[in-house]
Amino acid sequence: MLDEKDLMEIAAQLRMPEGENGLSMGNSMHEKNIAMTRHAVGKLNLQKGQTILELGHGNGGHVKSILDIAPGLKYVGLEVSNEMKKQASQMNRMYLPHGNADFKLYNGLEIPFNEKTFDHVLTVNTLYFWEKPYQLLEEIYKVLKPGGKLSICFADESFMKTLPFTKYGFELYNLERFGKLVGKTEFNIVESSKNKDIVKSKAGDEVLRIYHTIILEK
Repeated sequence: MLDEKDLMEIAAQLRMPEGENGLSMGNSMHEKNIAMTRHAVGKLNLQKGQTILELGHGNGGHVKSILDIAPGLKYVGLEVSNEMKKQASQMNRMYLPHGNADFKLYNGLEIPFNEKTFDHVLTVNTLYFWEKPYQLLEEIYKVLKPGGKLSICFADESFMKTLPFTKYGFELYNLERFGKLVGKTEFNIVESSKNKDIVKSKAGDEVLRIYHTIILEK
């Protein structure tokens, strides 16, 4: 049985994995997020030579599968966690010398790239931790090329509320709330899908997760 201290530690590690516990959290997040990540990536219909930016890449265990989709793809990952940046760089070290992949730190507020740099942007299960969501969406819009897409994937508020650690620093979203946020920006929602999968809880039980994959276009 997890006490409040345990729950707070889980929440903190999910926000920013650090130290020895951060390494195990990175592996756990990869396993739990991979279905959502594949769904979000698939919606982008990546083409030869495109450049993709991911916010919150975790341990980077999925990067190879992205680069294998089409020839000449270039991937850039941004993380707030130095532990995850190091782990992803190590796991994908074969791609670094040739510039196929690169991993950088950022502050979660400002994207350190010029305007119109990326064909697409991807982020999975990070929305809950955005300190200034409108500002970050504006930053994403800035670095996208005209016609570029953001694929954003997040678990629905109804599911997230069943997880006891989300009361510590998580902002929860349903489709309506996210739509209102996007409505304040210049993005257009071009596709939205509601999906379900089965994941294991910390107690080892199998639970039904409801999540959204939404495609925004510049």
